[in-house]
Parts: sequence; structure tokens; C-alpha cells
Amino acid sequence: QVQLVESGGGLVQAGGSLRLSCVGSGRTFSNYAMSWFRQAPGKERELVSAISISAVSTYYADSVKGRFAISRDNAKNTVYLQMNSLKPEDTAVYYCAASYEFRATIDRYKYWGQGTQVTVSS
Repeated sequence: QVQLVESGGGLVQAGGSLRLSCVGSGRTFSNYAMSWFRQAPGKERELVSAISISAVSTYYADSVKGRFAISRDNAKNTVYLQMNSLKPEDTAVYYCAASYEFRATIDRYKYWGQGTQVTVSS
């Protein structure tokens, strides 16, 4: 059992930065690949970024490539999402999620956080 808690969201002006954190409880955090999803009002939840268990592999959606960076610290049971050059279209609730597979399909994510709101003003 892993419980995930996100933090770091907030209101920021376009061009600004935020760093999201997701802390996992339990001793098995390092057994899971981790991902960040986001969901804007009226839209489907989409995969933003993913990182493998060892952090050797990472993935970014085209919309955030070059602006966002995912990382993890297994000793701290934490995954991060550094978000730079934020745009109004990045506004969404951001969720972290754990799966056994890197870049798993959304139905295969075993654990989800409660989400943190990111709002980017123009």
C-alpha cells in the first residue's frame, strides 16, 4: 500500500515557475515507476511526465518538453516536477501516480494522489 500526497501547487504568473512534490508513504515507493498527470476543467486527464524506478528513463508530453523536469529521490520517497516557463494552458489539477510499469496506460496506475491545483495567470 502506498499513499501519495502532492504539494507545491499555487497561483503563478505566465513565465513563472513552480516545483511540485509528491511524497509516498510506505517502504515500497522505490518499487514503482512514477508519473505526473494533469486534468483541466472539461478535459480528460493527461500524462505530463513519467520516470522509471531507477530514474534512467523519463518521458515528457510534447506540450511540456523543454519546460518541465521530473526527478525522484527514492531515499526520500519523493518525486518532483519542476515546471518552468509556465503558460496559462498549464492550468490544471496535477496528480502523481504510481505504477509497476514505466509510462503505463492510465488504467494500470495502482495509486493516485489527491491532486494539487496549478493556476497560471496571463
